[in-house]
Amino acid sequence: MEFIVQFLEEPLLLLFVILFLGSWIGQTKVKGLSLGSAGILLIAMIFGHFGYEVSSIVQNFGLSLFIVAVGLQAGPRFFRMIRSSGIVFGIIGLLIVLVAAITTIIVSKVFHLSPALSIGLMTGALTSTPGLAAALEATNDPLASVGYGIAYPFGVLAVVLFVQLLPRVLKVDLEKDLHRKNNPARNDESPQVTTIEVTNPAIEKNTLKELRFQRSNSVVISRVIRNNRNIIALSDTVILLGDRLVTVGMRADLEKFCAYAGKEVETNLKNNDHIKLRKVIVDSEEIIGKNIKELRLRRNYGVTVTRMERGGFEFNQNARTRLERGDILTIVSSEDRLNDVERLFTRKKLTITNVDIFSLSIVLLIGIMLGMVPIHLPGLGTITLGVAGGPLFVALIIGHFGKLGPIQARYYQPSNQVIRDIGLALFLAGAGTTAGQGLVDVVQQEGLRLVIGGSFITIVPILFGFFLARKMFRLSIVHSLGALCGGMTSTPGLGSVNQVFDSDEPAIAYAAAYPFALIFVAIASQLLTLFL
Repeated sequence: MEFIVQFLEEPLLLLFVILFLGSWIGQTKVKGLSLGSAGILLIAMIFGHFGYEVSSIVQNFGLSLFIVAVGLQAGPRFFRMIRSSGIVFGIIGLLIVLVAAITTIIVSKVFHLSPALSIGLMTGALTSTPGLAAALEATNDPLASVGYGIAYPFGVLAVVLFVQLLPRVLKVDLEKDLHRKNNPARNDESPQVTTIEVTNPAIEKNTLKELRFQRSNSVVISRVIRNNRNIIALSDTVILLGDRLVTVGMRADLEKFCAYAGKEVETNLKNNDHIKLRKVIVDSEEIIGKNIKELRLRRNYGVTVTRMERGGFEFNQNARTRLERGDILTIVSSEDRLNDVERLFTRKKLTITNVDIFSLSIVLLIGIMLGMVPIHLPGLGTITLGVAGGPLFVALIIGHFGKLGPIQARYYQPSNQVIRDIGLALFLAGAGTTAGQGLVDVVQQEGLRLVIGGSFITIVPILFGFFLARKMFRLSIVHSLGALCGGMTSTPGLGSVNQVFDSDEPAIAYAAAYPFALIFVAIASQLLTLFL
């Protein structure tokens, strides 16, 4: 026994024992459910109860890594959502967190809970680790971790059960409901496909290059259907009366072109010809930073780019748009030409990671310095963004642009995930040992009030969020549940929705609501200290 005590007194060994046991417990599943990263928090709290403590330097280092990874990942999606009609999902995410904050204030007053404990309950109910980080900074009280640890398991379980049971209780055909209800994920800025039959004699025998409309709007002709045969749309392709042009673009531009060229017709786009459609991912250092015009894909490879996808959003291709790593291009051509272009966009050698320590350090440095700047709120006092908010704000901005001068922010998804997971593990190990030192005393003193309070803070936002999405915004059940999971920052909940309905639609709603909720939870965690 004495050997074990001496063994654990070595700080580095203690840290890895907590990480080993915590990750092992976290990945153990019971009826399909697991604690995940909360397993590390649980084990760390147990060690903390017996007097062991992980260095605060380790905790803050982990927090910084985790927050920056979150910001870089959410940045491209966050600012684009503000400009699109998908903002509806963002509003739902914000209002869910607002209701959770109001419920927290009520629970705190009714049950006479301390501010740190109350805010911890809220971040646990919303399963928000960045929120916990902000709460610990704002309150400087380890009781926030205690509240988080108590509410977190119920917060995960409640969302998972709600999204799994609700479709069964309502007995609604999710596929029909999806097409019948409002869909903000498909807006006027999303490209649409239309087939136009040429009836204007003025453009007969013109080549596609000679059509002036392509220079002034978003319309792209992907192929030409002539006598039930599909022809690849290249710059020198000649247009004849009666040709059917398969066009991609914004609805308003498509209507203008239709009025100019001919009439819209219904056409079966499935074909038995050699023309194929494929999605390729931009991943070559030689391609990144160039625009489609510079690549001359039509002239050199005989392919047409019809649309682009970046950060989870699809938009019409623009010849001057600079390509970024991870962009997904939809291209049309013959099978052999598509293979050539796919090789062009693929990186030439295997690269496991593209993490740039120089860039990562600059983001952390600027973020931490920004977090130290005091912000005066009239009538409420002074707050700081802290180690959580500062790096998150900077990472969101740099993540949105992808590159600022020498700072690179477009990392491979596995690279970003590794940074995020390591940072989260280190942070939870430190926060858990600090919280565990007073865990038993708090539970004995507060007991049932914590459980009831945490349940209220979880259930009220869930019911409100679904009612808001379904009744106020008239969204489908699929989009409502996806937005709910995003607003509750519940990744396990999203996984359960995907099990119920196999589609990308829940993820679209989740991805739109999640960044708003993530940021607002961190802000609310600091602001609540002024009201409790």
